[in-house]
Order: sequence, then C-alpha cells, then structure tokens
Amino acid sequence: MSGPYTIPNLLTGLRIALLPVIVVLFYLPYHWSDIASGLLFAVVGITDAFDGYLARKLGQVSPLGAFLDPVADKLIVVTALVLIVSKDPVWYVTLTAAVIIGREIAISALREWMSEIGARHKMQVSGVAKFKTIVQITGLSMMLFREDLLGLPIYDIGLVLTVLAAVLTLWSLVTYVVAAGPELRGNRGT
Repeated sequence: MSGPYTIPNLLTGLRIALLPVIVVLFYLPYHWSDIASGLLFAVVGITDAFDGYLARKLGQVSPLGAFLDPVADKLIVVTALVLIVSKDPVWYVTLTAAVIIGREIAISALREWMSEIGARHKMQVSGVAKFKTIVQITGLSMMLFREDLLGLPIYDIGLVLTVLAAVLTLWSLVTYVVAAGPELRGNRGT
C-alpha cells in the first residue's frame, strides 16, 4: 500500500485530465483536429495498460488507485462514444455506443453490489474483458481519427473493431453475471 501521490495514480489522473483536451481537439474546426483527438485518445488508452502494471511492479497499489482506474476507464470510453455519436448519429453507431455504455453501467453496479455482500473477489477481470478493452480502445481511436491512412479506411476499420468490442462486451457481461449467479439467485452459501 502507498499514499495517493504515486506514479500509477498520477498516470490515471493524467488520463482523466486529458479528456477535455480530446473533446476540444475533436471539435476544433481544423483539418488535423480529428487526427489529433484520435492520436491523443490512443495515447490515453495505451497508458491504461501501464497504471495497473506499475502499481503492482512498484508496490504502489492503493485504495485510491483501485477506485480511480475503473472510473477513468469508463470516462474515457463513454467520452469517446459520445463524441463519435455526435458526429455520426446513425443507428448502428448509436446502438453500438448504447450497448457498450449499458454494459459499463451494469458491470459497475454488479461490482458494487458484489462488494457490499463481500463477494467482490468473484468479479475478477476476465481474459475476454481484457481483449475487449484492447479492441475497444483501438476501434475508438480509429473512429476518432476519422481520416483514411495509406489508402486504408481507418474510420470503417475502427467501426468494425468497435462493433466487435460491443459483441465482446456482451460476452464479458454474461461471464460476469454467471460468476455472480449464486449471489444473484440468493444461494451465497453454494
């Protein structure tokens, strides 16, 4: 355990602090603003992989970090989805965003409830959820970037990855609900 001003906590705080910058970049009326917001979002997404790793590696795990990291993750994803839907409000983009945001809300509520009943340990992050996060951050970064690159339709590739992330989101939701099944059914002793 360590205090609040650790390298991992500062990195998580930086991720949160950069969200308004991403929003401003996204709406600037310059040809490079989408590219800049997509690249900055990618950097923010990549740092997500490091804060937890650094916390464990440096022995700087803290209650504040355990709280802030998932909050930052959800803020980052929700902000990106809102931005993307604001520029491309077609049904399939909106539905994808609703699925991902809905899952995030459901999992947060389930984790909180499992903590209250002393069963939080059953809600460990699954391999599917980790893979989903990678696909999701990559897809959202590409959708924010919006511009074709080397002849590749970056936005369209990002959309496919984000839809795949939504499918993986539902899959990981099911795995969490199954893990919490006994508690949800009231069979906490079995």
